[in-house]
Amino acid sequence: MAGVVERRSIDVVPDEERHGSAVSQFTLWLGANLQITAVITGALAVVFGANAFWSLIGLLLGNLLGGAVMALHSAQGPRLGLPQMITSRAQFGVRGAVVPLALVIVMYIGFFASGSVLAGQAVGELTHLGETPGIVLFATATAVAAAVGYRLIHTLGKIAGLVCALAFVYLGIRLLERTDLGTLLADHRFGLPVFLLAVSLSASWQLAFGPYVADYSRYLPRHTSARATFWWTLSGSVLGSQWSMTFGALAAAAAPAAFVGHEVSYIVGLGGAGLIASFLYFAIALGKLTINILNTYGGFMSLVTSVSGFRGQRTLSPRGRSAYIAGIMLAGTAVALLGKDSFLTSFKDFLLFLLTFFTPWSAINLVDYYLISKERYDIPALSDPAGRYGAWNVRALTVYVLGVLAQLPFLATHFFTGPLVAPLGGADISWLVGLAVPAVLYWVTARRDTARTAEPAAPHEDQAPAGLGG
Repeated sequence: MAGVVERRSIDVVPDEERHGSAVSQFTLWLGANLQITAVITGALAVVFGANAFWSLIGLLLGNLLGGAVMALHSAQGPRLGLPQMITSRAQFGVRGAVVPLALVIVMYIGFFASGSVLAGQAVGELTHLGETPGIVLFATATAVAAAVGYRLIHTLGKIAGLVCALAFVYLGIRLLERTDLGTLLADHRFGLPVFLLAVSLSASWQLAFGPYVADYSRYLPRHTSARATFWWTLSGSVLGSQWSMTFGALAAAAAPAAFVGHEVSYIVGLGGAGLIASFLYFAIALGKLTINILNTYGGFMSLVTSVSGFRGQRTLSPRGRSAYIAGIMLAGTAVALLGKDSFLTSFKDFLLFLLTFFTPWSAINLVDYYLISKERYDIPALSDPAGRYGAWNVRALTVYVLGVLAQLPFLATHFFTGPLVAPLGGADISWLVGLAVPAVLYWVTARRDTARTAEPAAPHEDQAPAGLGG
């Protein structure tokens, strides 16, 4: 068991512990996306007004755009051997990184909660214990698996990818037996606002993986091709998410009254009863278990990164690891139990609101890594507030805040609508603004900073090598 349970936390993974190939990113992200929350995300495009034809095109466009940004983060893992969010210290400072980190932790708890609501329904039906005990059981299993760590996460991703692929093939056949695909796709009327909503929903789905995607590629050997890591991550994530979202959009278009608010029971009822129903409940729970472990593990990494920035801590004991993970589980379970009765509307607003805070972070992180630092960080300095990255980078934090504020006029959610949404016909383009504005501002302000662009003073075994990796 000692060889299975992960020992590393936010410390760099040494070369002798690296293993695997870039193909592992395909199986992990395929399994993570073939699951019911992605189905709900696809259904939301139809529920909120788009026809099935343009919903599918908008969802695919958003998955490709957001997935490309997410996969660029994944390519950092083999180079640096570090969790994703600790690299934010290179942009925001060793302590300044706590600003985006705090928001990331909220995201993980929110996704943990939303996943527990849906999986809890499946577990409750499978065990005949009911929804609330199902949520608690599911959350506990998630925490235990997250505590075991990296190897188990990838193994579950492979198993979930296979099981859920079989389930979705079967469900797709059953759906097409009940409805005519040509009829569902016959309406080609185009509405820009609802089309952009579909794009935003799937883009936000992909971009939300950005703050932790490198956590699951950081054990790959240092020489692993960055291009291979990028393409395997992108293909697995886009294939899995588009497959799930397509099913959700078609299911919502075929039977909106039966599907909305009864997602789990509708999907299982579509498949059948008896052993088939039990298999589908199991597949739903397994798919959600995979993604919720990612959320719990990522939340654990982000909490440790936040605390260690002030305490100077680089390693963590098994007891401390368990305590952090238990905290994430308890917070996520509490949110799940409190919000389970208003899930659908809340989840849509949650996705779009989170996007406001994570697109600027993605833009700054990627511009810094690929254009300013040229894929090279002084890793020991990431733990030293007095080092080259400093404690607080006011310039980067200012760009981040401006990136968030620049989106507000274009943001459309249930609780806030910006003044430029109506002139655009109700379309939400805030995430595009949130990528472009901070990317340009950060590049302009950081490219002449010699402390940022200079090569590390001396080679160190922890420093990442340069090069895009062919």
